[in-house]
Amino acid sequence: MALEIKILDYGDIELESSFLVLGRDCGRTRRVLTLGFLILGGPYPVVVDTGYRSNQIMETLGMRGLQYHENMIENQLARHGVRMGDVRFVCHTHLHIDHAGKDDLFPMNTTVVLNRKELEYSVSGLMHPQYPAPDIKHLIDRLHTKSALRFLDLEITGPIELMPGVYCDAANAHTEGSMNIIVHTADGIATICGDVIYDFNDQIVTPFHEIHDWEPRTTGNHGTTKRAEKAAIKKLLSNSRYLLPVHDRPAKIEGGNVVGRLHDQVPGPIVQSLPQRNWFPA
Repeated sequence: MALEIKILDYGDIELESSFLVLGRDCGRTRRVLTLGFLILGGPYPVVVDTGYRSNQIMETLGMRGLQYHENMIENQLARHGVRMGDVRFVCHTHLHIDHAGKDDLFPMNTTVVLNRKELEYSVSGLMHPQYPAPDIKHLIDRLHTKSALRFLDLEITGPIELMPGVYCDAANAHTEGSMNIIVHTADGIATICGDVIYDFNDQIVTPFHEIHDWEPRTTGNHGTTKRAEKAAIKKLLSNSRYLLPVHDRPAKIEGGNVVGRLHDQVPGPIVQSLPQRNWFPA
């Protein structure tokens, strides 16, 4: 069975627009998805990112969480016939508040996989409010429990194979320890890219306030340089057939362009088609 990725809907978040795309609609509120991913077709299920802990915890960032019963991770997994205890690995693109909030619901024999630098970064204080204490303290419990945590050192090793057809690689953007999860599907490489991309339209299709050809717009929330952010996006567009961020629906990529959008699985049907060359009009 070929590997495929199912989209998990963990609920929405309301937040300030320029947080998502640098300089866009400052002071205006936007509502965005919070997605996770379930990789099926391998020897065991793998989950990527677990969403935010509660609606209340999002208020600590001045945001509004919109998570309901159907968005609970156990209910999202059940839609695909998977129980919490069936999951072999929980991988994290990074450990921000809306990505690692449900790890403590998994048994300790489900191994949480993350880039070592991300746990170091989470306690550095550099993006402190985005790493809430309950999430990080749970990971410290895993740190002291046999086989409950797996560290990767991707900046040194390069890509690491987690299981056949699934690789982890340093993202070199968003946070110092962010990683991408690369999945070899029957229709090419699908990259789960966390928050390197927030918004396909305003960062890539029609980049907000960018005048140079093929120049992506950065997010308004990153801990690395603008050069690193732009380079990371360009690398994703060059190396992937599909891109799956956490706060926007997946996109199909051809020749560095976003040519289609998907909804709840990758590979899967295209629900919106875009022109072959869509960065700037002729």
